Amino acid sequence: MEKLIKPTNGYLALFLSLLFMAAAIYCFVLSGADGDPIYVVPGVLLLLTCFVIWKGLMIVQPNHARILNLFGKYVGTIKDNGMFFVNPLYASIRITQRVQNMATPTMKVNDKMGNPVEIAAVIVWQIQDTYKAAYEVADYNAFVRMQSEAAVRALTMRFAYDSIEDQNADITLREGGEKIIELLQQELNERLLTAGIIVTEARISHLAYAQEIAGAMLQRQQASAIVAARYKIVEGAVGMVELALEQLSKKQIVDLDEEKKANMVCNLMVVLCGEKAAQPVLNTGTIYQ
Repeated sequence: MEKLIKPTNGYLALFLSLLFMAAAIYCFVLSGADGDPIYVVPGVLLLLTCFVIWKGLMIVQPNHARILNLFGKYVGTIKDNGMFFVNPLYASIRITQRVQNMATPTMKVNDKMGNPVEIAAVIVWQIQDTYKAAYEVADYNAFVRMQSEAAVRALTMRFAYDSIEDQNADITLREGGEKIIELLQQELNERLLTAGIIVTEARISHLAYAQEIAGAMLQRQQASAIVAARYKIVEGAVGMVELALEQLSKKQIVDLDEEKKANMVCNLMVVLCGEKAAQPVLNTGTIYQ
């Protein structure tokens, strides 16, 4: 598990190293002036102390962290920003905690109904547990890429592309909206938990039928749209014919028998449901001639 540590202030250590450096220079100056080598040893020791202090100084940038270990043993993580002094024997790993985004490549996956679908997603992620990111996986960037593609594939296979394929489906890839986004984010967080990474946002950036069936599916969607439009037209035409007969009978404009009503209904349905404008025909006789 991640363990946070509070290291020593680095500015104080830097100030002490500068004092030791000045003292070492002073010793070397005295040694050269008096010709007495007794000042050389303290000067060398002070100079070595400066180098040791400088080796232990480290700077942590904003939204970055340093993971420390001593001879293979995890010591802790520094998440505070600034200059710090740590044990010079510590080995450190620099890791960023900034928000990062990644776009998955466009993948061809079979949806729930077995139709090949092209899909891609944009994922926004951030390292939460530095210990897991550094030591639980070999390369957390590669881990995010592979698991993201696997999550998108798994989500695609769970749902149909749209309701035309699965009319009983409550959620589809094309019409799922926020629910699909929520499920994708949940799937990603479960997979990336091992690496201590959280996904703050995930959205589908590309969704389409594969090229080999795109033409056929487009014709099917057009046919479904035409049928739906025709249904609405017929439904509206029947209502208008019913209203016309009702008003004619109520206002007693004309007395129609059953044959005349049938003829009138036929003419009105042709006019209302036809794709082209009706051409008027002038009848100079009766409707029976």
